[in-house]
Amino acid sequence: MRVIPADLPDVLIVEPDVHYDGRGFFLETYQADKYRAAGIGAAFVQDNHSRSVRKTVRGLHLQVGRPQAKLVRVVEGEIWDVAVDVRLESPTFGRWVGLHLSAENFRQCYVPVGFAHGFAVLSDTAQVEYKCTDFYFPSGEIGIAWNDPALAIAWPVDHPLVSDRDRLHPLLSEVVGRLPRFDQA
Repeated sequence: MRVIPADLPDVLIVEPDVHYDGRGFFLETYQADKYRAAGIGAAFVQDNHSRSVRKTVRGLHLQVGRPQAKLVRVVEGEIWDVAVDVRLESPTFGRWVGLHLSAENFRQCYVPVGFAHGFAVLSDTAQVEYKCTDFYFPSGEIGIAWNDPALAIAWPVDHPLVSDRDRLHPLLSEVVGRLPRFDQA
């Protein structure tokens, strides 16, 4: 397994060891001791799975009550995964990183606490699984507009399919007052 720092501090790209033979492939998608040794010591308590069609944009989501770190992977198709630094004390506050995750490249993205998360679907369909370090807490969840001009995220889809809920998310500047100091959460 190889862990590569992304362009933002604490966001990590995980490239698991994939073993191929004439039958197909095998990999460990998560093994606590190996991930801890690689710098991801988070205790995951919930797994989520979504299926989306081409041009879907989901996000940007985060929990401010019971913050979550996420370990994201794709089991079918391809996405462009995005993490936005919303840690008020961070020198990279408001910056984002995007990377391709697919069923073919097996890459995973570790999105730490203090980052909003979203993705765009690049294939006909995509199934995304992600592990979370805390349980879903609806009253502690907030969203940020996927198309916030101040963030200027270069989404690689035209005319995205966005849920009504995600379409109505406020700008980052409008939620700053609701953001905790994540290092103390």
